[in-house]
Amino acid sequence: MARSTDNLIAELVDGLGPVRPLRLAHGVAFVLGALVFTIAAVALVAGIRPDVESALAEPVFLLATGLFLILGLAASATVVMMGRPQVGNNHSGWVWAAAMVGLLPAAAAAVLIGDNAAATNSTSTQGFGCLLAASGSGLLSFAVLTWWLRRGAPTSPESAGLIIGIAAGSFGIFAYSFHCTAIDIVHIGLWHSTAVLVSAIIGRLAVPRLIRW
Repeated sequence: MARSTDNLIAELVDGLGPVRPLRLAHGVAFVLGALVFTIAAVALVAGIRPDVESALAEPVFLLATGLFLILGLAASATVVMMGRPQVGNNHSGWVWAAAMVGLLPAAAAAVLIGDNAAATNSTSTQGFGCLLAASGSGLLSFAVLTWWLRRGAPTSPESAGLIIGIAAGSFGIFAYSFHCTAIDIVHIGLWHSTAVLVSAIIGRLAVPRLIRW
């Protein structure tokens, strides 16, 4: 019996080799690199809005872009940590950032209720353009985070996919905001937030199939 057990163990470990552990610092570096590359790509392909200096002085622009950046960073940090599951890990930090971003569509809805002109303008083609461009701009972050989890051992692929989508969408709309010339709360709350929502749905549906182990 002892010999059979030894043979079984030998068969199980045959061909196995040491695996380099995932370093959180490397994951963060990959994420930040993807964000910098995304911003550069938007600047080269779409161009930076000519009045970016005056836009940076607008409270709505600063608040919205800052919230999307914070959400992207928080969600990305969560994904990086999910690649190295440990007992006691808390993966809910990004939820608070998402709650803050949720104030943007709430503010947009409040404006739309009392302003018919804003409701009409909110259906502009520029809004659809932002939605599509921002979703595309987040693809690199989406790919990097998915690749990171494929190297790791996430215990909840469904949650990981959702958070990857949120991170990618947030980074995508953050980068594209420096091209988009609209700074009103209705446009930002409706279209920019929807870009994150769409990316989250795609991540939730697509990523679990790519990272199962």
